[in-house]
Amino acid sequence: MLAGQLMDLRSMLHKQGVIFAYSGYVTEPVLSGVGEALKQKLTIDDADTKTLRSVFAIFVEQMQNIIRYSAEMQHAPPPASDANALKEIRYGILTIGKEGVDYIVCAGNLVRQTDVERLRERLSRIRDMNKDELKALYKEKLRADPEEGSKGAGLGFMEIARRATQPIEFDFFDVDADYSFFALKATI
Repeated sequence: MLAGQLMDLRSMLHKQGVIFAYSGYVTEPVLSGVGEALKQKLTIDDADTKTLRSVFAIFVEQMQNIIRYSAEMQHAPPPASDANALKEIRYGILTIGKEGVDYIVCAGNLVRQTDVERLRERLSRIRDMNKDELKALYKEKLRADPEEGSKGAGLGFMEIARRATQPIEFDFFDVDADYSFFALKATI
């Protein structure tokens, strides 16, 4: 039964063109290790340098969004001897696949319902911009102070959209009154 269930999952992913899948708690060391495996796979696939860089950059941005913003997390009390030790880990899912000649990077994680409209507005604006508008907004954001509540420079979604070869796609699925599942897709 166990082997059959895992084989079914593997077959489903394979039929969808998924060449890489990760679901679980994400940390910077996980990001680094998975990133190395991804680089090797893209090299084996003989992806051109620009494609390799774009897929990898989008992968990193997607994973960092999970690390920083997933609402599904576990807290750990830091050991007294290391004030810099990991205080929380966050859960998400990421897949990389191929559709014809394109690479597809999809990621998902829980977000608070209170954040859905803000995210939807921001992503709709970014999705609807052309490359020149994205570049101008990116430069503007580089010079500006980070937004309140941001754990980065607020450039991640713009970086994903700039590197994608088609408009980004996103969706939200209501889980309950407090949470929604957020999914983002980039095509390279």
